[in-house]
Amino acid sequence: MGNGFICMKKKESKDVGSRSKRMGRSQRKLLAEEELLHRQALSMALHQHQLSQRLDGSMSRRIGSTSSRRRNLSDPFSNGKQVPDFLENIKSKKIILIHGAGFGAWCWYKTIALLDEVGLIPIALDLTGSGIDVLDTNSVTTVAEYSKPLIVYLEKLAEDEKVILVGHSSGGACISYALEHFPQKISKAIFLSATMVTDGQRPFDVFAEELGSAERLMQESQYLIYGNGKDKPPTGFMFEKQQMKGLFFNQSSTKDVALAMVSMRPIPLGPMMERLSLSSEKYGTGRRFYIQTLDDHALSPDVQEKLVGENPPEGVYKIKGSDHCPFFSKPQSLHKILVEIAQIP
Repeated sequence: MGNGFICMKKKESKDVGSRSKRMGRSQRKLLAEEELLHRQALSMALHQHQLSQRLDGSMSRRIGSTSSRRRNLSDPFSNGKQVPDFLENIKSKKIILIHGAGFGAWCWYKTIALLDEVGLIPIALDLTGSGIDVLDTNSVTTVAEYSKPLIVYLEKLAEDEKVILVGHSSGGACISYALEHFPQKISKAIFLSATMVTDGQRPFDVFAEELGSAERLMQESQYLIYGNGKDKPPTGFMFEKQQMKGLFFNQSSTKDVALAMVSMRPIPLGPMMERLSLSSEKYGTGRRFYIQTLDDHALSPDVQEKLVGENPPEGVYKIKGSDHCPFFSKPQSLHKILVEIAQIP
């Protein structure tokens, strides 16, 4: 009995050891893939930075894809892979990535690398007063001013060209504004845990459940910024680092949180408090899709569910385990959904 018992324990120990090794290999593979993604994105960012130094100043306001060039083995994003055949049938290959308030084009670096790798053309824009845009955030007072880089980009498109818009968080208001003014230029609009407002609604109203009413914010918040002096209305607001971590990055890696902490800028208050005018003839004809983030502390799943219920889009997708920033916490899941939506005829 004793020997039998000892033999069973040894076998059991061996099985546990084998499982542990398999789990270890799987974890190492995931870490290696994540590290490769980081290297690809940083390589692309360096390439774009060098390019922006050689071209005019407007290039520094966007981070774009290099998919249009011929791919070869020296391309840091190709990894020797062929562009999937099914993407050849996609009419709108350009995906314009619009960040949320406080963020910038920099936040999309993983998404840019992944979309570029499959042959799509991602372009991330810095909104006015965001990212590396030189304008003072305190001077941005309207959604039109805030969205100007996007509007300028759409104006310059060829007459018959259409793009896919992706708006994160309060960037949803910007793509709603674009849908109202350039519906003929937009094939699809994707709201990513975003402010998909209705006519007459303020972007800030969407966040009221988590942040409190706009009136309370204006009266009590210690996060307000008075860019024109204390005797004038506030011009922006900025959360403390610990609060940002809890609201936006509760599932994101420490690397990405560190990147955000040194890159985020104050949020212009004017665009957040403006009531949008959206018509059924223009905005209402756009093809809208919504991606919900199910571990979101800034825009709760209940609020997101309410948004899609009150203003139903063509399709709704969900990312489990994602915080408010799936481009950090669940980049692969986000990528798969974006590619799936891009393929819809």
